[in-house]
Amino acid sequence: MKKYILLITFFILPLFLHANEPIEPIPEHMNVDPKKAALGKELFFDTMLSADNTVSCATCHILEDGGDDNLRHSFGIKGQEGPINAPTVYNAVFNFRQFWDGRAKDLKEQAMGPIENPKEMGHNFKALIQILKRTPYKMQFDAIYTDGITKENIADAIAEYEKTLITPNSPFDLYLKGQKEAITQEQKEGYELFKSKGCITCHHGVNIGGNLYNKFGIFKDANTNNLGRYNVTHKQRDKYYFKVPSLRNIARTAPYFHDGRTYDLKVAVFSMAQYQLGRKITPQEVDKIVAFLKSLNGELPKDIER
Repeated sequence: MKKYILLITFFILPLFLHANEPIEPIPEHMNVDPKKAALGKELFFDTMLSADNTVSCATCHILEDGGDDNLRHSFGIKGQEGPINAPTVYNAVFNFRQFWDGRAKDLKEQAMGPIENPKEMGHNFKALIQILKRTPYKMQFDAIYTDGITKENIADAIAEYEKTLITPNSPFDLYLKGQKEAITQEQKEGYELFKSKGCITCHHGVNIGGNLYNKFGIFKDANTNNLGRYNVTHKQRDKYYFKVPSLRNIARTAPYFHDGRTYDLKVAVFSMAQYQLGRKITPQEVDKIVAFLKSLNGELPKDIER
């Protein structure tokens, strides 16, 4: 009998500690095709995907840090400034849609966008495919895909690599798994405030966001010129609606919001209380919530250098 109690304590009980929590731990591994992922990694870091060989996926998604570029707006070929803040590529596989306005249904569809965007990589797939066919990429694609180098296969390989870009085992994930001392008392109090203030309404699930749209500026005008989801649907009801961002690794991904309006995480939390929740929040409460948010920094993948 004692043996079975020990088994429950060490192997089964931790699985139930987060069963009633609105946040789920990130899985430690993703099932991917290793050959496709290896090819996708090469493409992710290759500036050949841009028209002037100056920009790669890794230019705007710096993997050694937060998976973004820590700029208010990203810059593409010829030094062109984009109109929106680059979201992190880390844990993007868990998002229900891609891009702030949700115009891509998955990672594969998202990977196609920047390559032909004139302000980002400024290339076109027809020309890019002919260039890649004159390189060792031809042999690599032919070994994996029966139809070789195509637009769909380029995006498929990049997406397969991006599936590996997850950050499990954050202190908070370890706490959810049963390691009670993995986070501090201040972080525990911050999490309770995060729930009681209403932040959890939009930021929940495995990615602590990324699973619904919401209007930016519900209780107070957020002063944004970007129409968000409306740019895709052209429906009045979608004006100023954006995909709720993930809060995973949020302490590493400043500046914040789709327009990168602040680099200060405390300001971001206070702003959300005003814009989205319409609730008063004290500086001490903000500090505790920020402490909790810092517990969401997970482990970076081991092999992220080219």
